[in-house]
Amino acid sequence: AAGTAKPLPSSGPKSLREMPHPLATSSSEEMGPALTPSPDLLLPRSIADKDLSLPNGTPVDTSSPASSSSLLNRLQLDDDLDGETRDLFVTVDDPKKHVCTMETYITYRVTTKTTRAEFDLPEYSVRRRYQDFDWLRNKLEESQPTHLIPPLPEKFVVKGVVDRFSEEFVETRRKALDKFLKRITDHPVLSFNEHFNVFLTAKDLNAYKKQGMALLSKMGESVKYVTGGYKLRSRPLEFAAIGEYLDTFSLKLGTIDRIAQRIIKEQLEYLVELREYGPVYSTWGGLEVELAEPLEGVSACIGNCCTALEELSEDMSEDFLPVLREYILYSESMKNVLKKRDQVQAEYEAKLEAVALKKEERPKVPTDVEKCQDRVECFNADLKADMERWQNNKRQDFRQLLMGMADKNIQYYEKCLTAWESIIPLLQD
Repeated sequence: AAGTAKPLPSSGPKSLREMPHPLATSSSEEMGPALTPSPDLLLPRSIADKDLSLPNGTPVDTSSPASSSSLLNRLQLDDDLDGETRDLFVTVDDPKKHVCTMETYITYRVTTKTTRAEFDLPEYSVRRRYQDFDWLRNKLEESQPTHLIPPLPEKFVVKGVVDRFSEEFVETRRKALDKFLKRITDHPVLSFNEHFNVFLTAKDLNAYKKQGMALLSKMGESVKYVTGGYKLRSRPLEFAAIGEYLDTFSLKLGTIDRIAQRIIKEQLEYLVELREYGPVYSTWGGLEVELAEPLEGVSACIGNCCTALEELSEDMSEDFLPVLREYILYSESMKNVLKKRDQVQAEYEAKLEAVALKKEERPKVPTDVEKCQDRVECFNADLKADMERWQNNKRQDFRQLLMGMADKNIQYYEKCLTAWESIIPLLQD
């Protein structure tokens, strides 16, 4: 069946499912010797010696945290490869409106082309609505708690302010959903998630929503420890710096977003005035025979400026603002992962204190403490890898965004300049 998830492809001699993940609470998992906890909790333990290799056969060093996800990041699978060599492509297009008795909603076509072994077919085409994308994101958060999950565009809009069925709104949302899936596709861990596979291939996604996934990751179950009442003493300096950066970053972007919205609002108000202003010269020209031609020229010039301003405002609304809002949501997602990491570290510290209170001559660190340290190291490795990936994406996205904004403003002023220069000879004559 198209929706059946198959084993993940091999990354060396063993598949990813066979690599022990620190958050997988397997009873048969053999634990290493007693650990001496590091004060900053950032020194990773080496995983068992295995003859791992890249897909091309190149051997790699395995001295990394015991995390299949961070291992993949280290191997740089998919992420740093050229686009031509990637094996999974996803696009969102063709929005359609559905009017039912109980509700009206929009669906989008999700097209997948791939050569990966876990897909039965090389190409899929399914239709998904917004709540299906929301289901996917929730499942990714459950099963991959140590990773940064890309944000979705906001679900709710203010009635009377934005028409969620308008062509402009639907197109803006389509672009955001397309970017959401592309970010997952480009991730070397999230793109192999079984829920993502089902989302891309299942004709009837509701069946999976009702029955749940049979292969639910144990990692998702074990993340319930974050609800414990542990209190973190202090973040390691590296993660404290990340937290401070995210707070400042979201604050600055929020300010830019609010000001940009005011600017667009003022531009639209100015546009209304210009549209009333231009025709006045035409009606005046009807009364002045000798001035009719130059006055008509001024009216046409203002009309051209109106068109240029309208295009600039549309570009700001459709291309500039969505990127700002996406990264504001992105920073919130990163803060949530950071908070989970802190809670795991707090649990680890509490367990260490409990062990220290036991008056034994040579106390051995219990297995649950070792597993808890594994969780901390997993969060540390995955969070740092995703933070680096996010920073790289951010630099590229904002470079493109600001260059595009500069180009659009140059084009706007050039059109206005050309319009006014074109009527100077007419006025001189």
